[in-house]
This record gives sequence, structure tokens and C-alpha cells, in this order.
Amino acid sequence: MNVNPRRTLADDTVEITMNGGYWRLSNANVPDESSVNQKQNRSTGLKMGSHPKKNTAEWFIDHLNVQNAKLLAFFLVLGFIGYHGILHLRFGPDSCTWLLSSGRYKGDHEWQPYGCMLHKYSKTDARRCLRYLAFWGKYNSFAFIGDSRLEQLYEHFISALKTRLDGTSFSTIEHHMPNYTYVDSKLRLSVTFIWSDDVSRTMLVRNRNVTEQYVDEYKRNLTRLVQPIDSLAQQGTQVLWKVLESVDVSKPNAKISNNDIDVYNRAAVEILQHSAAKIWSAPRLIAAGAPSADADGVSLSLTALRHTSQILLNMYCNDHMNFNDGSAVLAVMRAVWRWSQKFKHQLNGYSLVKQPPTTTSPITALAKLGMIMLYFYLCDRTNFFMKENKYYSEWSFWLPVGYVVALGLFFTDESRSSSHSRVLHREQTNEWKGWMQLVILVYQVTGASKVLPIYMLVRALQSSYLFLTGYGHLYYTWKTGDVGLVRYFRVIFRLNFFTIVLCLTMNRPYQFYSFIPLVSFWYTLMFALFALPPYIAPLSSHTQESKPYQYLIMALKVMGLLIIVTVLYMTYGIIFGVAYLLAQRYSLLDDNNHSNLFSRGGSLCATLLAFIGIGSYVTFTFLCTNAFDCNEIHSYVSFLPVYGYILLRNISGALRTRHSSLFAWFGNITLELFASQSHTWLAADTHGVLVLVPAAPVLNLIVTSYIFVFAAHEVHQLTAAILPYAVPDDWRLVLRNFAIFLAILVPIGIHDGMF
Repeated sequence: MNVNPRRTLADDTVEITMNGGYWRLSNANVPDESSVNQKQNRSTGLKMGSHPKKNTAEWFIDHLNVQNAKLLAFFLVLGFIGYHGILHLRFGPDSCTWLLSSGRYKGDHEWQPYGCMLHKYSKTDARRCLRYLAFWGKYNSFAFIGDSRLEQLYEHFISALKTRLDGTSFSTIEHHMPNYTYVDSKLRLSVTFIWSDDVSRTMLVRNRNVTEQYVDEYKRNLTRLVQPIDSLAQQGTQVLWKVLESVDVSKPNAKISNNDIDVYNRAAVEILQHSAAKIWSAPRLIAAGAPSADADGVSLSLTALRHTSQILLNMYCNDHMNFNDGSAVLAVMRAVWRWSQKFKHQLNGYSLVKQPPTTTSPITALAKLGMIMLYFYLCDRTNFFMKENKYYSEWSFWLPVGYVVALGLFFTDESRSSSHSRVLHREQTNEWKGWMQLVILVYQVTGASKVLPIYMLVRALQSSYLFLTGYGHLYYTWKTGDVGLVRYFRVIFRLNFFTIVLCLTMNRPYQFYSFIPLVSFWYTLMFALFALPPYIAPLSSHTQESKPYQYLIMALKVMGLLIIVTVLYMTYGIIFGVAYLLAQRYSLLDDNNHSNLFSRGGSLCATLLAFIGIGSYVTFTFLCTNAFDCNEIHSYVSFLPVYGYILLRNISGALRTRHSSLFAWFGNITLELFASQSHTWLAADTHGVLVLVPAAPVLNLIVTSYIFVFAAHEVHQLTAAILPYAVPDDWRLVLRNFAIFLAILVPIGIHDGMF
């Protein structure tokens, strides 16, 4: 018996084709007529209409749908709001509370503080910060008090501030052994090192045999420091007590034990936690992960010194400089809100399926959208949730990409519909958009843009999206001849509604969402060209005599577009659409069935050309040396991987009629995923990563991705619900609504200085 199960996007059923029969199982689990008759004949006492009790697995599968998935995301958001609210109430509203105390090394061996973004201060950034503070009358004064380890930190810290001109122009170094002072008058900067071996390593060496007497004496001395520390704090001075780092006891010259260091560190924490001093324990963790190669086992490594200095600069400057990739240590208002929504899209069994459309009033849709925007604002424009820096490694990028590909293949469906045999049919283009968007999301969250070949490959994906935009609109215009205002405004509304809402909510310029303005511009240009007479008639009205003229009109319009534009991304899609329609017209290819597009020899040649095209572009990405030159060439060669992929994807009938329903599902919400990624999944305008689950990077990525995807899906549905009211069928009402929109938006733009 040959069983071929199939789930589709079109309904809530599972179809099973068998030799000699066809079963259709619905969600109601209604048995077929023959099985009912058999049960009646058996006289087992089972009443007609009764159903056996479902086991746990069946019950779980029945409830595995998009509606319940969104409800779970809703409760997760509420839970994390409560969790992070408790953290703020307990430890204060500063999202960088643990900047000085805890963190971890990431895969690229960069230090990541707990729940806080760390900006990497260059010499220019550091001097700009100090110059800014000096301009506002602040005197920048630092004092390092300790032994040789603090001296190392002092020297590394001032090396991050000095320029080549320091020795001859405006800076001085005063040596008063054993103390040092670095002064920069233009920055109003003074950095002092004071030698004091009574609080650190030298004292431990002198008292190698730690006893309670020594510890008690140490505590008494620290107690005497509490009042001076509090006095300094009242004057606006921050006092940091850096705990002693461990030593490498395996070194032959090691003279201290880590147990003794731990005893004195605990004593310092016990006494100074009651003062205004902040315990700075992060350097101990940093040094443990970056041991020094020096023979004494005591000196700090350059890596440890660099990370420690960066923590100091972030603590001192982030409030004033507000770098995109650094968390500002500011108080935020504690906001807790209630939001509720009903979700109407189902996930049945192992594939994504649709439900009958439901009517949502525009007021309800706008209210839901407002609550989602409130969550977005809380994630991105406040420090209520934590944020961390993203990092790149080969594994962090390619491993998720491999997972995405494997998962998409698992959801592969085959369609027997004749429309699914067409080149670039709807499900295939949605699939293409979906997997490209997922790869771009992995690219964004891992910060892979620093790798030039990956950057250029992602550029090819972006060009593919523009290609699909040009092809899709051309094909639609050819089939329907619709170049009316209603069609134009519906497409523009679909592209820009969510983006404009984000601009107003997040106080971001429209150009921040660069890809959406780009697509809107090219669509407007293409629409204007096609709307000019002579018009393209609908395909259904073509006669044998008029067809050649229609092809000529379309060819002339494409030539006009080529004359106007110089960047060819979207034009490639239009050119391909024209070539495809001409090939259909003259029977150069046959995509009306499930067979191959060409003959055996033609298919082999086309496959070879496709591999050559893709291979040539990949080779180009490895040979080009800088992003500027690569981008200059890219616009003229981006058609190679695009056309190559289309050939490989469509030559074989078996591949052409199959598609991944998972990728197609993501393809439907590509626009929402792209627009919202920088606000509710990434952070700080894509420079960081949102943290809902601290200290668990993988789990945090899973949870934030889950909430992000279903929030985008809900926005997609809300946009579709608002669209008929914003862009009605009557063009006069459309123009009226557009005038109202301009009357609202133009004053806002004038207020923000756009005009």
C-alpha cells in the first residue's frame, strides 16, 4: 500500500492518497461512512457519533496552532515584564547595574557585561567624550590607588587617551615618585596614580601566612575608610574598590596563594558594602579568562587591561555620549501595562495552514497595534529590558543557517494544482522571500557584516527581493492591466503603513528603514511608467492580432525604464518578466505541467550556466578587497546569482512543483520582520541584541525570536484588516484619505524639521 500524506496551506485538512482510495481527514475527526457502518454491524455498543478519547499527543497537536502560539507569546511578554520589573525594583532602574560586577567572554573573546551593551571606545571616542564634558564645565579627574596592578591599569588607561602630539603640545606628565599624574589641559583631564601597597598584593606578600589577626587588622583599616569614602561620594566622586585578581600559582615565581587573596577580598566586600564605594569585581573575572604569560604569574595581560579600561570608559561616558552600541546608564520609568488580543491564524499538525478570514474592525485593529507598539517602545527606547552586544564567529552564523535550511526542508509540500507548475508561482516566490529573510536575520543578529564575502552574499539576497518586486508587479500588470490609483495606493499602503507607525513611535527617520523607501521608490517609478499611455491591456482581452502590439508596448516601456534608471536591481526583474512572457508566447518553454522546462540537453546546459553564474558571483565576493568597490560592481553583476537560482529552482518539474510551506509562511510576513527587527529582536538600532533571559544567550535568542516572529505576524494581519478602510475601492475616497493623511503628517514633519 502506497501512502502519501499531504498537508496544505489552503485548508485545515490532511489528505492521504492511497492505492485505490482517497481519504480526507478534517479537524473534526469525522469517520467515513464505511467505517461507521462497520462499527454498527459489529454491535459493540459504541453509540453513533461518539469518538474515542484523544491521548496526550493528539490533544497537543490539536492545540498546536498560531492562535495558541500567540497567546503563549503574550503570556511570555507579561512574565518578562514582571521579572524585569522586579529586577528594577530590587536593584534600581539602571540596566547596567552589573557592569562592574559580572559578565562573560563571548565567542570572539570580547567581554560582555551582564545585561549591558559595551561600546568599544577608540582613542577618538574617548577624547570626544572628555572634550564634551570639559565644554560643559566638568573637570575630568581620575585617581588610581594601589600597587603594580593598578599601575598597569593606569598606564593602559592613559595610553587610550594620549595622542602623538601629547608630548610636545598641550599635555604634561608630572613624575613625583612613586606617584604619577597625567594632565591634559584641553580636556580638563587629570589622571593620577598613587602608590599604596597597604591594600593589595605587596601587603599579602609581606603577610604570607594569613591569620585572623591580620584579617581583623585589615578590616579595621578598611572601616576607617568608610567615612572618607562617603564624604567623597557626597561631593559627587565615584569610588570603586577593585577586588584583587587571582594569580597563576603554577608559575615558579608565584609568592601568593589564591586562598589568601579570597580571604582579603571577602573582608573588603564585607566592610565596604556598607559604604558608598562600588565593589568592582568584574576585573577578577576578566583576568581569569585572559591569563598573563609573564613569569611572575601576577601581572595582568593586555587583553585584561583593555577590557578593564573599556569598562571604566563606558561607566564614565555612556550617559553623555549615547553611542548606539553602548547602554546609557539612565533611570527609566517603570511601566507595566495590560494588553490582550485574539489571534486568528492556525498551525495544524506539522504544517502551517490558513483559517477562514475574520472581520476585524479598524478601531480594534488600531488598538491592538497600539499595544504592540508600546511593547516595541519598551524594548527599544527604554532600558527596561537588558541589551547586549552581538558578536560574530563562523559557527554562530553558519550553524543557524544550517538549522534554518534543514527545518525548511522538513516542511516541504508538493502541489498537484496546475498553477503550481508555473515558473516563480506564488508559493515559490513567498518561499524565496522567506528563506532569504531568515538568512538576513541570522546575518543581523550575529553581526556578520564585518565579513566581506558574507556581506556581499546578503547584498545579493537584497537584490533578489528587488528582483521579485519588479517581476511580481510586471506579471500582475500584464495579467490584469490594472494601473489604477487604487492599486497603487494599496501597494504603497501595504509597504509603508507599519513603517510610518514605527517612525512616529520610535522617533526614527523614514530613511532608517532603508529597504522599504527603496522598494517604494522603484515601485512608484515603475507604476508611473506603466500608467502612461499606451496602456497594457489585461491578458484576458488579448486577441491574436493584438498580442504582438501588447508585447511591443511592454518592451518600449521597459526600454524607457532602462533609460531613466542607472541602478538595475529592480529592472532585472522586469526584464526577466518580459523574457518569460515572450518565451511562453513562442513556446520556448513549457511550464503548464510537471515536466522539465526544456529538453534533456537544454536542461543540462541551463543547469551548467546556472552553476557558472552563481559560482562567478561567489568568486567575485572573495576577490574584491573593499566594500566600496564591491558595491560599485555589484549592481551590474547581481543578476548572475538571481538568474542562476531561478534556473536551478525551476528547470526540474519535481523541484518546481514543490515548496517549503514554512519558508512561504515567513515570506508572507517578510515586510513586518524586516521593519520590526531593530526594535523588538535586535536593540539600539540593530547594534545590539535584546535580552529577556539574562545569562543564557541561546535560550534568550529562542525566546526573543519566538515573540518577535508572532508579533510580526499579528502586525501583518492587522495591516490587512486596516487596508480596506484606508484604501477603499473608490478612487475618490482614496484621494480623500490621502489628503487627510498629508494634513496630519506634514505638520508633524515640519515640527521635526523635515521641511
